[in-house]
Amino acid sequence: MSRQNPANVYQHVLSRFSRKRPLSEPARHARRAYQNKQPLSLSNTVMALSVVFLFLPLAVIVFYSFNSAKGMVWTGFSLHWYERLFFGSSKLWSSFLNSFIIALSSAFLATVIGTLASIGVHWYRFKGRMYIQTISFLPMVLPEVILGISTLIFFSAVNIPLGMLTIFIAHTTFCLPFVFLMVLARLDEFDYSIIEASRDLGATERQTLFKVILPAILPGILSAFLMSVTISLEDFVITFFVSGPGSTTLPLYVFSMVRYGISPVINALSFVMILGTMAIAFSLRNFLKTIAASK
Repeated sequence: MSRQNPANVYQHVLSRFSRKRPLSEPARHARRAYQNKQPLSLSNTVMALSVVFLFLPLAVIVFYSFNSAKGMVWTGFSLHWYERLFFGSSKLWSSFLNSFIIALSSAFLATVIGTLASIGVHWYRFKGRMYIQTISFLPMVLPEVILGISTLIFFSAVNIPLGMLTIFIAHTTFCLPFVFLMVLARLDEFDYSIIEASRDLGATERQTLFKVILPAILPGILSAFLMSVTISLEDFVITFFVSGPGSTTLPLYVFSMVRYGISPVINALSFVMILGTMAIAFSLRNFLKTIAASK
């Protein structure tokens, strides 16, 4: 048996892996449409202006977080404000911890209630079903000032002292419609045949819920949870009305700092939070895509 030349084997393997796979018909049409698209069209111009409008303030914040001076005049590169952030801002980190605890707990409870509510409204037919769907969207369209005042009046009427508990309840109530809407949109694309298959195989209603329905809509549930965490972390108006002594969250603390002048420590904190958000988003992106593709 003759031995093959290693160089020929290498060239054969390289040609096999470098060979381009033929594109499908939709992919060819999409590539052709993209190549024929005018680079200076109105849609591209509007998109570019929108991106600049959204991300330019973030770039300015990141740029001045490395400024050695406190003002808006660049005097030199320095990491002084990051040192102040990590080693001289205990109250800021305490407020961030409060926000983080409230965000995770309220988002978790809102995700559980909103997911079960969306499943019940989507699959079961009962009196008042359409009324529940309509009324659940009101917190999304009402101004936050009205929600904050009404929540404060409610807590005062039932004699609940303002503090971490009231912020938790208010944030859960505010995040609930967003979870309900996102999971309901996921359920609209649900394949009913797998439910029928589970029932034909003898699965109970509880087994179908936990082993069929919830795994199938898991990407929507995780997306709703992450959105709820984001909404809770950045909320200021509702938190301002329902907070009490010892329950200062990060937005409230930043507001109290801004009233006496913008500190570059806030710029440093913003950059750290941007990096953290990007890390979480990119780490979960492939995970969600993998789950969605496996369903």
